[in-house]
Amino acid sequence: MPKHVSVAGKGGTGKTTLAALLVRWLLEQGKTPVLVVDADPNANLGEALGVSWEGTISEVLERARAKQGAAASMATSTFIEYQLNQVLTEARGFDLLVLGGPEGPGCYCFPNEMLRHYMEKLSGNYPYLVMDNEAGLEHLSRRVARDVDVLLVTSDPTVRGVRSAGRIARLARSLGVVSGRVEFVLSMARDGDDAALREEMESLGISPLGVIPYDERVVEYDLRGRPLFELPADAPAWRAVAALAEKLGL
Repeated sequence: MPKHVSVAGKGGTGKTTLAALLVRWLLEQGKTPVLVVDADPNANLGEALGVSWEGTISEVLERARAKQGAAASMATSTFIEYQLNQVLTEARGFDLLVLGGPEGPGCYCFPNEMLRHYMEKLSGNYPYLVMDNEAGLEHLSRRVARDVDVLLVTSDPTVRGVRSAGRIARLARSLGVVSGRVEFVLSMARDGDDAALREEMESLGISPLGVIPYDERVVEYDLRGRPLFELPADAPAWRAVAALAEKLGL
């Protein structure tokens, strides 16, 4: 099984930036191939990685549930696996799966079980899995990807963000999906932000494993739709994520 690193946090806390730069670090270290899973319904990890994708796993599960487009003689399990292979985007050094939005009405028990089987089978081909989650950890709670080795919970430099990160960390532990470490990362921080939030963090029993500074170049790249893979080597955000990856021993 791969070493599974998941990133979670409320919207706007830099988790997609963190996930994308972690993938970049793994590639630069030669730790390939990487299976990248975008589990945020507001899927934009592919854009940060500089790849386009077509189709999502949620769409596959909906078609499987309704048996849309399947030949009458094709078993549902065969149909699901074929369709899932079609939405796997292959790139240089990594492959991307986009899970997509929440399920519609009706029972998805069998399609979800097939998805779990497919993910377990697929992930065995990769030394690393990096997953970008939504705050609610929906896909982790459904055991789509199991046994998280490292969960990185992000927060922006606000009291509300820190409290939200604390709740997400508690939720992850209560779900029993993390077999390893739960770490806190403060993102988009300016000078003095971590000190100003120290009392709040201490009251919640958390401290940042890493601090990713506010980086104008990340803002500019997002504004222009440029992939974060193209950030220069001296970009503060990139240097901070590389240092964080070293701390994690990836």
